[in-house]
Amino acid sequence: MLHLVLFEPEIPPNTGNAIRLAANTHMKLHLIQPLGFDLDEKKVRRAGLDYHDLAAVSLHESWSAFLETVDYNRIFACTTRGKTRYTDVDYQAGDVLLFGPETRGLPLEVLNTFAEQNWLRLPMASNNRSLNLSNCVAIFAYEAWRQLDFSGAV
Repeated sequence: MLHLVLFEPEIPPNTGNAIRLAANTHMKLHLIQPLGFDLDEKKVRRAGLDYHDLAAVSLHESWSAFLETVDYNRIFACTTRGKTRYTDVDYQAGDVLLFGPETRGLPLEVLNTFAEQNWLRLPMASNNRSLNLSNCVAIFAYEAWRQLDFSGAV
């Protein structure tokens, strides 16, 4: 199983979409507090539809609480600051894909805890802003899952 981690997400529909994605890919979704919304918000429920009950979602009080309680393999920070393309990694079961808040990305104090080769990026046209968070999560998740031969899919 892969772990999708949203670090201090701010926009409810993005988290709802990630819940739906986690349910449909059998990945575990971790939400690092503080959240910029209440998980019961209508926008989260609408985006996640009825998938919340089908998804494995954990709420963690902090980044350090996540690190202390979750059994994982490697952590990849998904960031516009990365130099390694997301397709240039051989993903393994237990890997973590870590995403930052929509308006500010992962803080340097978190990024600097990983080797730069674990900072992954999506190629984009120059002079553009980053993609929507839930789109990025889906792109990274499906590439990692594809490499694992879509384990658990029908």
